Order: sequence, then structure tokens, then C-alpha cells
Amino acid sequence: MTTLGSDPAQARLTALYAAFNERDVPTLLAAMTPDVSWPNGWEGGVLRGRAEVGDYWRRQWAELDPSVTPTAFAVEPDGRVAVSVRQVVRDRAGVELADHTVTHVYRLVDGLVAEMEIRPGP
Repeated sequence: MTTLGSDPAQARLTALYAAFNERDVPTLLAAMTPDVSWPNGWEGGVLRGRAEVGDYWRRQWAELDPSVTPTAFAVEPDGRVAVSVRQVVRDRAGVELADHTVTHVYRLVDGLVAEMEIRPGP
């Protein structure tokens, strides 16, 4: 993998993590293709389309308070962007349930997120 440096994809994805942490669903969904493929890391399975992803996040945020911070970006040989993230998950009372590093891998099409996968951390 090679690092992105000041690549526009890094800036775009960093802004999307900020929007996620702010619970800004309209900004997040506007950054996805209409037929986005998104992993349901909380309940299992794969979500298809913006509406399913938005509904998923709203359900998740009603139960949990996750915060995701990117720590490193790299481009994979196939052009996808891999982002190492620190993920801290708390319950609605503020009790920490998890604090770990995972890798999110994005396929972008015309600057929009078309697909994301979650891999275990390093």
C-alpha cells in the first residue's frame, strides 16, 4: 500500500468521519452512490442503498454512541482507499464498550463512496 499524502480522497473521507461523529446523516448519504454497498458491522450483513444505510445509522445511534477517528490512509493496488481508524463505542449512558483499531476499505466512483468493507485492525 502507498500513502495518500494530500490526496482529495483523504480530505473527503476525513470530512465524512467528522460528519459521522456529528451524526450528520444528510452529508454522509450525499457522499455515497445511490446503490452504495455498506457493511452492517453492528447487526451483521450488508446494506444496499442510501436509505438502508441511513436507517441503520439511526438505529445504531439510538442504542450506541460510536466515535471513529482516522489515523492512517493508504491506497491499495486495486485503487481502493484503506483507512485505519480508532473506533470507540460507548453505550447511551457513556460507558465504554469497545476501543479498538479497524481498517475501513472504500471503493470510490466519481468521488462518491460506492462500497465499504471492514477489516480487523493491524
